Amino acid sequence: MGEAPSPLTRKPFGGLNADWLRSLAMVFMLLDHLWATLIPGNFWMTYVGRLAFPIFAFQISEGFFHSSDRRRYAKRLFLFGLLSEIPFDLVYASTVFFPFHQNVMFTLLLGLLACCAIDRARRERTAGAVLRGGLSVAGLLLLALVGMVDYGWRGVLTVVAFYALRDFPFAWLAQAAALVLLNIVLFKGQTIPLLGWDFPTQGFAVLALVPIWLYNGRPGSGGRRLQTAFYAFYPVHTLVLYLLFSLLR
Repeated sequence: MGEAPSPLTRKPFGGLNADWLRSLAMVFMLLDHLWATLIPGNFWMTYVGRLAFPIFAFQISEGFFHSSDRRRYAKRLFLFGLLSEIPFDLVYASTVFFPFHQNVMFTLLLGLLACCAIDRARRERTAGAVLRGGLSVAGLLLLALVGMVDYGWRGVLTVVAFYALRDFPFAWLAQAAALVLLNIVLFKGQTIPLLGWDFPTQGFAVLALVPIWLYNGRPGSGGRRLQTAFYAFYPVHTLVLYLLFSLLR
């Protein structure tokens, strides 16, 4: 809480503050959701959209270090997860209740809780604490799998990777390796032919490291109201897209 920025984020000039980084992630996410609803067929939009989640995951890990009240932070994610679930289900399955896939807010919440569990073990530094921390993280990964949250256990591990590698020597290289592992090596799903290789479309997520590496460690000037607006954007834009899709189809 209130810790100094990581060496990775210390930039003498320029860079992107947290507000700009969130704004970029929102644009990337909107492009992906427009492709899924109103503008199908423009696949470049979903490829660009792959960049959104790693930025959100990175900001959860940064929020963990900067938050003055992590319990309140978790409650906020849970609240907006609940508010987002019906709009998410409407877009995903055209129903107000679809228990087989949960929205990304819950993924980010599980990632934050995993960071808290690891941090507690690191501070206590006892065998029992390490065991409890390991079991807690394993339980959260299992919950992500069983609960079928967006991006699954890999999404939770993405948050954990940014948290764990924050002060790592050559952090940028370790982050790149982690995202390649989670989004290309371990990813199973849609692929496209690229240079004679079936490239996973989720692999475009690795490019999110470019704006992440430009982050300057500053929160921005928008304050708490703008931060709340960013959270509210997720359920609001999802609902609006569903309503427009329903009217136009």
